Amino acid sequence: MLPDVLARLREAEAEAGRPPGSVRLVAVTKGQALESIREHVLAHAALQPGGFPLGEGRAQELRDKAALLPDAEWHYIGPLQLNKVKYMRVASLLHALEDVRQAQALADAAAKWGRAPDVLLQLHNGEEQKHGVPPERLRAVYDEVAATGLTVRGLMVMAPDTADEAAVLRVFTDTARRAHDLGLPELSMGMSGEYPLAVRAGATLVRVGRSLFT
Repeated sequence: MLPDVLARLREAEAEAGRPPGSVRLVAVTKGQALESIREHVLAHAALQPGGFPLGEGRAQELRDKAALLPDAEWHYIGPLQLNKVKYMRVASLLHALEDVRQAQALADAAAKWGRAPDVLLQLHNGEEQKHGVPPERLRAVYDEVAATGLTVRGLMVMAPDTADEAAVLRVFTDTARRAHDLGLPELSMGMSGEYPLAVRAGATLVRVGRSLFT
């Protein structure tokens, strides 16, 4: 449940020597019915300053749920397909931008909307099947995306698929270092299984789903 997850998040902040509230919880609502979102997330909005952003990984689901919950803060956390850019109008932050083609399509659409979502660049974590910007291309992609006029607020990374906590922490720590080198303040790292490690490494946003609804 959300209060339990939030309490563990605050414990992780304290263990890492970070002030309470330095990490914001993004509630991943993929596959959840509106009634469940209202009961398990929105009902607890007062527990986090500004409430809990709702994170969706499917573009059409983002569009449909945002139409029914227009006052919520929506984050898009999935990979962005060019033909789904039109659904990003309702998002305040995209977590997983990968290249300048996506950025230009989003900037062009945003010019018609009169507003642009902020973005995070997804850093590739070294696993072949995962999305993301190769580390050696990060500076170049950052410059290209920034040149479109979009605001790049930080980086996102997926934890590697391993039970080795040291390996996961290395990926998170490396991502934090790269964000610092670029002068970027936001770090979206950590999901239900590993968010305490992400907090230790410097995450400012953690993406938690299933733990909130059980």
